Amino acid sequence: MKEIDCRGMACPSPVLQIKAAVDVEGATEVCMVVDNSAAQQNVQRFLETRGYQTEVERAGADFRITGRAPVAGNPVSVAATTATAPSASAGEEKAEDHQKILVLCASDRIGFGDDNLGQKLMVNFIKTLKEMGPDLWQLIFVNNGVKLTVDGSPVLDALQLYEKQSLAILVCGTCLEHFDLSARKQVGTTTNMLDIVTAMQLADKVITI
Repeated sequence: MKEIDCRGMACPSPVLQIKAAVDVEGATEVCMVVDNSAAQQNVQRFLETRGYQTEVERAGADFRITGRAPVAGNPVSVAATTATAPSASAGEEKAEDHQKILVLCASDRIGFGDDNLGQKLMVNFIKTLKEMGPDLWQLIFVNNGVKLTVDGSPVLDALQLYEKQSLAILVCGTCLEHFDLSARKQVGTTTNMLDIVTAMQLADKVITI
């Protein structure tokens, strides 16, 4: 079994290291130790998208993620692979005649000058995104923008509805950890910079707010 210690490493290092172990080295059994829940979720999700069976053990502030490749002739369940599909490819089955627009929200408000006005503008913006129709492909929240995905957010209901309608919503795990909001997230998939960069490559258009 290949063991990797990524304690103290920032996103996306843990995911990049597990990716190298699986995709480059071909490790069939891997074990990674990380020290925050965002890294644990990202590493576990990556392994599951590769068909690995995973187990997570908690020891104090550390998480030990073990992944084992499926035995030949024993395919991974459809439910498991569907639930953990790579976020960067979510929504690729949309009709080809539609654009893939990615909206990156790096703040919980729009513009500068008056914070109250900026927050109201952001609420209106999020609630009006539905007017993009099927062109809206992914919605990604980073930095202060992750505050829009937690309990008490004025746009939480709208975001949860978008998610039910199959819009891919990604939330930066490092940002959630920084603001101590991981336990309060109510919508979206906790993600990492590798997923975000890949999604931006796949998008036809990126709008940054």
